[in-house]
Amino acid sequence: MKVLIVEDEKTLAYEMADFLKKAFYICDLAHTYQEGAEKIALNQYDFILIDLGLPDGDGLDILRKAKKHNEEAAYIILTARGNLDDRIIGLDLGADDYLSKPFYLLELQSRMQAIARRKFKLQDELIRLGDFSIDLPKRLVLFDSNPIDLSRKEFDLLSYLLLNKNRVLTRMQLSEHIWGSYAIDDNDSNYIDAHIKNIRKKLGLWASTEWLETVRGVGYRIKG
Repeated sequence: MKVLIVEDEKTLAYEMADFLKKAFYICDLAHTYQEGAEKIALNQYDFILIDLGLPDGDGLDILRKAKKHNEEAAYIILTARGNLDDRIIGLDLGADDYLSKPFYLLELQSRMQAIARRKFKLQDELIRLGDFSIDLPKRLVLFDSNPIDLSRKEFDLLSYLLLNKNRVLTRMQLSEHIWGSYAIDDNDSNYIDAHIKNIRKKLGLWASTEWLETVRGVGYRIKG
């Protein structure tokens, strides 16, 4: 998933980004209110992590603006403030959670995973998809008990389509969330189509993949 970290403490911001990248998140960084507002206006994110104490503005104002441009994103407030009112205002504005500094990176990841489970209504770690089972935490695709070898990008693409089941995702959306690139070009489009072809080929050796649907001229959808 794609994450925006709005944090003026650069050491902390880079530590969060490095940690989340190892967990297969794509991360953008903004160290000021202005940078954060610009990235939010231009891109779509799955998670936005917002420090309240920015040098050139209030993180709560970033949250207000972000909700208009990224309605489907999940928001976590990062704060060193001890003021309960700020946290209550943030939650009332639509934040999904907050973390008080200092915090452990494992706790941040755990809270993001909990939010994702609620957002995508994931009751079990193992998700049925036709005749296949998808284990998102372990990044496995199984037919019965047989693991199917997908590349990292193939699994990222399949899992993102699965999390948005029955929703048509454009090639631009897939490119942005899988590659972190907003401006799609012919090469990006070809890469996506090639990965979809490979997914169908690898899974099709075991069972039907008719649930992976091409929406002509638009993109792809997992239906069911």
